[in-house]
Amino acid sequence: MKPFPLLLLSTAILLMAVLLSLGIGRYPVTPGAALSFLVSGETLDPHLQTVLFRIRLPRIIAAIGAGGALALAGAAYQGMFRNPMVSPDILGVSSGAGFGAALAILLALPVAGVQASAFAGGLAAVLLAVAISLSVKKENNSTLVLVLSGIIISALFSALIALVKFTADPENRLPAITFWLMGSLADIRMQELPAVLLLVLAGSLAVILSGWKLNVLSFGEDEAKTLGIHTTRLRMLVITAATLITASVIALCGLVGWIGLVVPHIARMLGGPDHRLQLPLSFLLGGSALLLFDTIARTISASEIPIGIITALAGAPFFIAILKLKAKQSW
Repeated sequence: MKPFPLLLLSTAILLMAVLLSLGIGRYPVTPGAALSFLVSGETLDPHLQTVLFRIRLPRIIAAIGAGGALALAGAAYQGMFRNPMVSPDILGVSSGAGFGAALAILLALPVAGVQASAFAGGLAAVLLAVAISLSVKKENNSTLVLVLSGIIISALFSALIALVKFTADPENRLPAITFWLMGSLADIRMQELPAVLLLVLAGSLAVILSGWKLNVLSFGEDEAKTLGIHTTRLRMLVITAATLITASVIALCGLVGWIGLVVPHIARMLGGPDHRLQLPLSFLLGGSALLLFDTIARTISASEIPIGIITALAGAPFFIAILKLKAKQSW
């Protein structure tokens, strides 16, 4: 399929997912009633405004932004490292953010403090990984050293998370830490979204505008340098932008896995390897996927299931199916 029709179809799927999510829940709302109220602002239902504007719309916006950002970051990292197994947490941002949030919960900080601590922890983890890779100074294996540094930092912060959980009050703090690490959009409020969406927008634009450079980098390090691409500068740009949006998302809704790993594969299967198409397509598909999973998480049972569980249960078998489909294809 050509790029424009494919993006148009993906946008239509996203809009359909929005309408579905607006209507499904403990308080059912028909798509017509939701659209009429959103357009005119008038309704005979006294509860409709509260249901839409205070509960469902913030979750829908957060799910689209978070899912799109994670998928975009995953696609950018897979293109930069030329490795389809790379995900947004390859440099330790998830573990760092998890430790920051766990420490803030242990110290009984307010919600804003937990989010700020998670964001700072994610940035700190990636900075440490980059600093370690730069200190090694092996130009020929710079990408491998960076990945290994990320693995080291991820393991370190995972151990710190375990230490915080070990020292936490098992009656109060420990359940709160565990639930946050599972990921959830249940407590999203509209006033929390502007700052996060601004960071996601800035980072996403920087990554998408670098799509043609990632195409050149896919030919190899030496070829990219020959064609005038400053590869080190490009990597730092992608790492900075992807870390910014990933840390922002994790600070908002906790740890959500698999979206950044699986969705870029789907985008690549549908649109091909051209990052100028693959990056925005990944954003649209990631937003649709997380919105669908969040709708399932809040409606499938009487008590809401953490969204990280839903994405793992759906992502693992789906990724196996993708691997079988692409078994005979090369990167």
